[in-house]
Amino acid sequence: MKHPSHNDQLKNLNRIEGQIRGIGKMIEERKYCIDILNQIVAAKSAIASVEGKIIRKHLHHCIRESTNTSRDFDEKIEELLRVLKR
Repeated sequence: MKHPSHNDQLKNLNRIEGQIRGIGKMIEERKYCIDILNQIVAAKSAIASVEGKIIRKHLHHCIRESTNTSRDFDEKIEELLRVLKR
């Protein structure tokens, strides 16, 4: 099976990396707790957005291509659910 490319998410991940570095700087500079928490929430939201886009692509490409029977489909869904439960 050929895996889809997620290169379109690299820009988002680089932005998130910058957000995380910014949070570290805020902590070093002893910024106001609520301001730090707001940035953490924003970073978590951005990560959830990337996660959702990768899940969507996985469902549309990987699961669709690899499921020839309902058993294959059930196995792939269980695999995805195990990842999401972590």
